[in-house]
Amino acid sequence: MDEHIRKVYVPMTETGFYILLCLRNEEHGYSIIRKVEEMTEGEIRLSPGTMYGSLGKMEKDGLIQFIREEEKRKIYLITELGKQVLDLEMQRIARLYRNMMEAS
Repeated sequence: MDEHIRKVYVPMTETGFYILLCLRNEEHGYSIIRKVEEMTEGEIRLSPGTMYGSLGKMEKDGLIQFIREEEKRKIYLITELGKQVLDLEMQRIARLYRNMMEAS
């Protein structure tokens, strides 16, 4: 993973984290919006502008890839690089949680 990707994506925004988490399976933008809202019990509601802007940036940076189009919806999937970035973030979150529990 090059330094640019690490610098831009670690630590991740919640938006980026949830998008990559959802894209472990093939999804389109609107289904990601719904899933994130469901996973976070309505705490995070991605606007279409944020969603599609993030997808474009992540695709350009190689974290996700366009798979195909279905009924005018673009389907995306996480790449190996995206999995590495997501894994780093999950490790960071686990460390934060561990430290929080130990400090209690």
